[in-house]
Amino acid sequence: MKTRLFSLALILAAAPALAEDFSAQVAATVEKDLRGWANDPALIEAVKAANAERGDLPQEEIDALDQTWRAEIDGAEQPMIDAILALPVSLSLRDKVDSSRGRISEIFVMDHLGLNVVQARPTSDFWQGDEAKFQETYPKGAGAVHVSEVEFDESTQTYQVQASFTVNDPETGAPIGAMTVGLNAEMIE
Repeated sequence: MKTRLFSLALILAAAPALAEDFSAQVAATVEKDLRGWANDPALIEAVKAANAERGDLPQEEIDALDQTWRAEIDGAEQPMIDAILALPVSLSLRDKVDSSRGRISEIFVMDHLGLNVVQARPTSDFWQGDEAKFQETYPKGAGAVHVSEVEFDESTQTYQVQASFTVNDPETGAPIGAMTVGLNAEMIE
């Protein structure tokens, strides 16, 4: 297995054309398998509710929420994290991860500000708005997809690539947030 991981990393680092093909495979996986998940009525309702509740929070409040989340990650008490993980739609996402047989390592959904709304497992931070997974999706419009570089994920001990894409209101087609799905790079077809 270590040889296979090393080989994958070498291929991606040494051959940009192959890395582009890999990115195309991930984008195809988004369209074929993942984008439909973002149409779950409960997920759409959760994102719309977060957008309405959070409105246009000032950056200071976004930073404060992010700091609270980061402190909870390492703490014994995790009320903010627990509240999100207990949502039925978060439990549904966790079921998708658990039933993927290692193919998917994480799933989380962000609102129009890049703040977490629902997720299968805790992320390391609450605000994704300063990262490409958000900046290259929601602000870019309805069909936007961003494929990250392959990186080693400490929490899952796998090489993963994040596929991120805009979540759209199914009634209007307007962007309302973004979804990120962590894929095990060794298992991408």
